[in-house]
Amino acid sequence: MMRIDAYNQVLATYKPQSVKPKARVNNQSTIVQDRLQISSFGQDLAIAKNAVKNAPDIREDKVSEMTDKYGTDGQTPSIDMDDFASVLLAKYQGAF
Repeated sequence: MMRIDAYNQVLATYKPQSVKPKARVNNQSTIVQDRLQISSFGQDLAIAKNAVKNAPDIREDKVSEMTDKYGTDGQTPSIDMDDFASVLLAKYQGAF
């Protein structure tokens, strides 16, 4: 047998209830403003992103340095692999 009283109590809990009006202070309603706060890390990140966005894609000073060193013929400089290997061995000889 089901208890009808318990069912009615649960049903009463989920009934629509009336909403009370806001209390007014001196006949003025309370004004609530939204605020946005950005952390210092977020501000630093925004500054860094802006700096990267405004930076040129090509560093003209480096390009002119390379063209002065290797010329403007568009060729890659030739590298002697034996010299390259000997420089690497000399540099890392004490590491192993």
